[in-house]
Amino acid sequence: MTTPSSSSSDSTTANDAVAASKSPRLHALQVALTRGIIRLRPYAWLWPPIAFCAGLASFFLVDRQQSLGGILALCMLLAWVLLLSESLIGRLLVRHGYSSLPSGITAFIAQMIHQETLFFSLPFLLATTVWSSGQAIFTLLVLSMAALSILDPLYFKLAERYRWVYFAFHAQCVFVVVLVTLPTLLHLTTGESLIYALLAMVVFALPSLIHLLRPKRVSSWFAMFGLAMLLAIAGWAGRAWVPPANLWITGSALSPGFDTQAREPQGEIPLSAEELQSTGLYAYTAIRAPRGLREKIYHEWHHEGELIDRIPLIIHGGRDQGYRAWTHKKNIPEDPTGQWRIDVMTNSGQRIGVIRFTVEDGSTDAVLADGKITAPPGLPGLEWRRLIPGS
Repeated sequence: MTTPSSSSSDSTTANDAVAASKSPRLHALQVALTRGIIRLRPYAWLWPPIAFCAGLASFFLVDRQQSLGGILALCMLLAWVLLLSESLIGRLLVRHGYSSLPSGITAFIAQMIHQETLFFSLPFLLATTVWSSGQAIFTLLVLSMAALSILDPLYFKLAERYRWVYFAFHAQCVFVVVLVTLPTLLHLTTGESLIYALLAMVVFALPSLIHLLRPKRVSSWFAMFGLAMLLAIAGWAGRAWVPPANLWITGSALSPGFDTQAREPQGEIPLSAEELQSTGLYAYTAIRAPRGLREKIYHEWHHEGELIDRIPLIIHGGRDQGYRAWTHKKNIPEDPTGQWRIDVMTNSGQRIGVIRFTVEDGSTDAVLADGKITAPPGLPGLEWRRLIPGS
């Protein structure tokens, strides 16, 4: 991995000499840091897979080893604090007569943290995305950003020539890291984390808007802040396209009965109009969430694309197999034949998962609702079959 070379001049050398005479220790630390980063450059290609593995570990250890998952997420946030404070620290050093880090070094550090953010977050997003929904677009966008962050020519061209796009890239990275880490660290609900992520994104999008609009008058500044507010409103309006990065379904089932003591579905019936009207139908879901998280979710029953019932549930995080929750649909329409869909939704309107089934007119060709708990294949929530056209 390479970074743009930074040119030196007589004035820069003179400034370094002055800085060295004023604070030898600080100058020595800066020199050591610069040399260390230069030595690390040939091995920088290892950083994205390391960040991805750290995210994967945090994802799977978030319940079994809550402290380890929290430590990994905290390290993620500390890296961002370092990146955000680098510019301020550099200005303070220059103001007091010290030298700041070369621009090539700071760009390299920013790239490393962007890579860490995106590759750390990918396991959470890949596993919780409902690929048959608009969430696929959001996750593919993050995948594209991750790919861009490791393509040095494109990344540094973006950082040097298209500053407003670069700052927008930066703001999106902030959105992703806040969305992924806050439920683990602070036990915030998915909706609360989404609100904080949107606020952080808007704040860090302001430099992008400044470079794009270059406001000079008071009216231009008001227009810019108005545009920032529209960005926040648009982000909230599109929340259904954002995966719930810390909630996913570990198992689901349909059944005519339910053992409330054991919290297990029971019995079997054909999914026919006559059977459903006489017994109703239970929908069971096991939803995994971080320990300490308490969140309201909904089972939304749809028939032929029309919402006919919305039943609330409260889930608690911390169980390896997921929190077991169920709803019982008793009021079956007069003609229940056709396509049914049960959307499992957060209180903020983000889809956790979906259960699909078809009700036939007669029981001969009807599929059985046998109460068998099935887990999604591959990573939790990652339904590869949905990626194949016609499946």
